[in-house]
Amino acid sequence: MHDRPRVPALSLTRVVLSSGRSVDLAELHLTSTYGGLSEGYPCGPVNDLRIRELVHTAERMSPATPVHLVPPAREYPDQYAGAFGPVEVLPRVACVGRFSSAALDPANDPFLHRSGLTVVWFQPTSRVPSARDTEPTLRDVDWTGLARDYEL
Repeated sequence: MHDRPRVPALSLTRVVLSSGRSVDLAELHLTSTYGGLSEGYPCGPVNDLRIRELVHTAERMSPATPVHLVPPAREYPDQYAGAFGPVEVLPRVACVGRFSSAALDPANDPFLHRSGLTVVWFQPTSRVPSARDTEPTLRDVDWTGLARDYEL
């Protein structure tokens, strides 16, 4: 018998959060963090703009679902400082994922209700999160404080 968690047929994968809650990844958009950077260099203002764009994408992806940004790691690889400040690099893959799980409110019918959250995060590779291999910052999402119940 396999010890892997069962992934629903309509889900890309299942992730187990640090809290122990299982969440299903229903939709995932991966893009290069700097794929559209035609001028300039990675720096604080460019990164902040990119993060705002991703949050807006997440809001449009599922307007009824709350959006949470996992604050990305920012690295400063050298001492170069241009017109917009020092070089600041985010992980190379920007991710927007729509997750769902069991309803938060125990009074809700478990067959008619789910909880949902759209998450924006960054990671070093284009690997799809899984039960065994998920970025720690993604596993630490406070589902009960951020997600919202909805009716199917």
